[in-house]
Amino acid sequence: MASLSYDLTLAGLAVGSAAALTGIGLIVTYRATGVLNFAHGAIAMVCAYVLRELTVEWHWPLPLATAVTLLLVAPAIGLLLEKAVFRPLSVLGSDPAQTLVASIGVFILLVGGAALIWGPGAKADAPTLMSADPWAPLAVTIALATTVWAITRWTRFGSELRAVVDNRPLAVLSGIDADRVASAGWAFGAFTAGLTGALLAPFVRLDPYGMPLLVMEVVAVAVAARMRSLFIAVIVALGLGVAQSQLTRLHPSGWAEPLLQALGANLFVVALLIAALVLPGVGSQNTLPRTVTARVPTPPGAWIVAAVLFLIPLGFAGSDLTTSVQVPALAVILLSLVIVTGRGGQISLGQAAYAGLGALFTALLTAGRFPGLPELPHLPALAVAVLLVAPLGLLTGWPAISRRGLALALATFAVGVGVSRFVFAQPYATSGLTLDRPAGFDSDRAFYVLELALLAAALLFAFSMRRGRMGRALAAMRDHEAGAAAAGVPVRTLKLTAFVAGAALAALGGGMLGMGLRAFDPAAYDPVRGLLWFAAVVVLGADSLLGALVAAALLVGLDAGARGGVAAALIGVLAVLTGRVPTTAGWTRRLSLTPLGHRARSALAPTTRSPRSPTSTNKPSHPPARSPRIHPWTNRLSRPPTRSPRSESLTGPQTPSRPEGTVRYVRPEHGSRRSGAEAAPRPPDDGEDGHTEAAPPPSGPRREAPHHPLRAHGITATYDGFTALDGVDLTVPPGHITAVVGPNGAGKSTLFHCLAGTLRPTRGQITYDGHDITRTPAHARTRLGVARTFQQLAVFPSLTITENVQVGAEQAARAHSPETETTTQALRLLSLHGDNTRHHPAADLPTGTLRRVELARALAGRPHTLLLDEPAAGLDSAEVAALARILRALAADGMALLVVEHDIDLVANLADTVHVMAAGRIIASGPPTEVLHRAAP
Repeated sequence: MASLSYDLTLAGLAVGSAAALTGIGLIVTYRATGVLNFAHGAIAMVCAYVLRELTVEWHWPLPLATAVTLLLVAPAIGLLLEKAVFRPLSVLGSDPAQTLVASIGVFILLVGGAALIWGPGAKADAPTLMSADPWAPLAVTIALATTVWAITRWTRFGSELRAVVDNRPLAVLSGIDADRVASAGWAFGAFTAGLTGALLAPFVRLDPYGMPLLVMEVVAVAVAARMRSLFIAVIVALGLGVAQSQLTRLHPSGWAEPLLQALGANLFVVALLIAALVLPGVGSQNTLPRTVTARVPTPPGAWIVAAVLFLIPLGFAGSDLTTSVQVPALAVILLSLVIVTGRGGQISLGQAAYAGLGALFTALLTAGRFPGLPELPHLPALAVAVLLVAPLGLLTGWPAISRRGLALALATFAVGVGVSRFVFAQPYATSGLTLDRPAGFDSDRAFYVLELALLAAALLFAFSMRRGRMGRALAAMRDHEAGAAAAGVPVRTLKLTAFVAGAALAALGGGMLGMGLRAFDPAAYDPVRGLLWFAAVVVLGADSLLGALVAAALLVGLDAGARGGVAAALIGVLAVLTGRVPTTAGWTRRLSLTPLGHRARSALAPTTRSPRSPTSTNKPSHPPARSPRIHPWTNRLSRPPTRSPRSESLTGPQTPSRPEGTVRYVRPEHGSRRSGAEAAPRPPDDGEDGHTEAAPPPSGPRREAPHHPLRAHGITATYDGFTALDGVDLTVPPGHITAVVGPNGAGKSTLFHCLAGTLRPTRGQITYDGHDITRTPAHARTRLGVARTFQQLAVFPSLTITENVQVGAEQAARAHSPETETTTQALRLLSLHGDNTRHHPAADLPTGTLRRVELARALAGRPHTLLLDEPAAGLDSAEVAALARILRALAADGMALLVVEHDIDLVANLADTVHVMAAGRIIASGPPTEVLHRAAP
């Protein structure tokens, strides 16, 4: 028994040494470049293939082949990736999500390229670099870890590495060659990947799909080390390797035996799940890059062309028709990614698991083997399988609540790998399963017709999730999560909804795919295929339903009509290039028909031509390349107006004549306060004299005004022992403009975030209308009537100006509320109601216009309290003056305003009460003329 334990320990040390090498390489690459290299396993696989090619096919001596592979080929791959892929992204200022897409693209490209060159089959004749004795690999691992630690601690290069990691721009300004540091990190990381592949190849299946996934499973050791500590990664890797080997000694009887066997063979997968779901994550980017989620207009007639193309296979026969059966099923799976990734902006690498569960549950239900449920016909079984899998979307939806970017990618990838290893690969779940087609749809042609009907239903469902109120809320969450919450969007609930809907669609597509193949094939739902599907949707239009259809046809058609791996290689190339192309929002608006195209369209559809369509001229029907200039907030402001707050009351002018540019606005709901008509400053092209015109009074239910203002009672907030707020008391009374000023670090932003609901204070209480809202989240406070704006603009660039404002109106609306009229009034107030303005996409607009959009969105929610964080940031003097007039008008109508601002002149000319903060406390309060005079040096 002691001998067996010793042997198992040695075997575990060998496995743990290979895992430790992977962890060392990932950590060094991440610390040098900030990139979590998802392609690490693919590099290991390619190097293992190169070593085998040199020794087995070219008959090179093993030492020479090893030296060439590890010292030349592997570092060259790393240097090539750094220079050709990741350095351009760094120069372009890419974010972690963008590099993640590129990293996954490299993974897919290398896997597809290996399948093209060496074939998809496994190779069993890989050369053995070291003996099964673990001492040599263990010694190499410890030596590498020690060497890297010594270099980073005691050499100049190590100091440069730490400087680049801490602050790359500052390091570059200090004269450090950050590119050289990144190149060294990539070269070393690729070397460790090549060494890992060479060590593992003789003992595992060497194929383009299996080895990369196996290597990526041990990314858990790097995550457990927080992507920083090499020695923690080595200890965790060795411990997991030994524990996994020792588990093979246990042979319990009954139901626990297969579970324990699966655990013993996949302990690194369990560690990956724990590291991804429990431990603090890496990366903090909110969503995918704009280059893959921006709105792409669908060309006219594209859907007709797509429908015709999907009907063409009905004329096929034989193997061509059999292959075509896979396309609608895969299209449904990819539609699930359009909802989760394209519209919701959430990185989801585990959709293959939900597709596989849909096929597995359908097979179990038709066989009568699903616990607690009877045997069902095929179509009812598919429907029940979809209902059973949909709630399982919470497996990836729940981590999405608190994790973003790289952390969310790891969590969803871990779920996909876990389902594959503990469900699909286990005989107790899949042995003896068969899956046929529904009665009456046994032939390929009949089943294809059924698939088209299901695909049409899935398209309608996905369309409903992308349009209307739900679609705008998802897009808002994707573009700016904090801004969406401030607009009243329940972000947590919406994320869960997106993942549940995505899981349901993936299950439907997976069940259709299994029926089409007439079997449950676990390889069809491998996690690597999940990465391929994700990359395909991203590069062909993440937010495009048509893109999902094109991706499905491309993936199936290329692999069926050519050697396996062509589709993966092509998608990989496109994914690598994704971060290097201009944002699609910047060029899609310039698309227009040529004169010949206009004449052809007019000839083909003369009776349906719009009166505004071109007839005998060459004038394009689309907007010009650059939209007309967005007019300033007011007409020809030559100087800031003198302050007369109540002369701009929203109930009407106080003098017989109103000066040009004066703002009059009535908030739609203000309880027992006075009501009146609304007027807004309008652009110069709306009239000759620049005067405003009244808006019709709103109708519908009105929100009751709060009886008690927003108050902070003894608010204290601490961060890691530092006290940012120390017992702050503050009241934001209605009809007043309250300002908070102070130096940087005084606690202004912390107080603002506590009031807005984005930060929970350590002690104290926040009340509104007499109710404690200290624990109320930001979106719920917005719906109560506490709106906010952001210092850093929080607009939704993929939505138009009108849609941005609609989000605020819709989320605050109650039953039968006139959100359309409220949206119109907010647009008019901020001079955003012109035809050339309100339908303009919010991307790439001037800062002044975006400030108006953000303020209009806040006002569209009909708040009674408005919190403004640096509202004048980025505005010129005319825009600041116009902003001041609008804020005074809002206060005159009874709205409570709190302004955190550094512009003392604006505060002096605007505020009724000023609070001066220092060191987390309010040290002075009162009228601005007194407080600011005392605070002046």
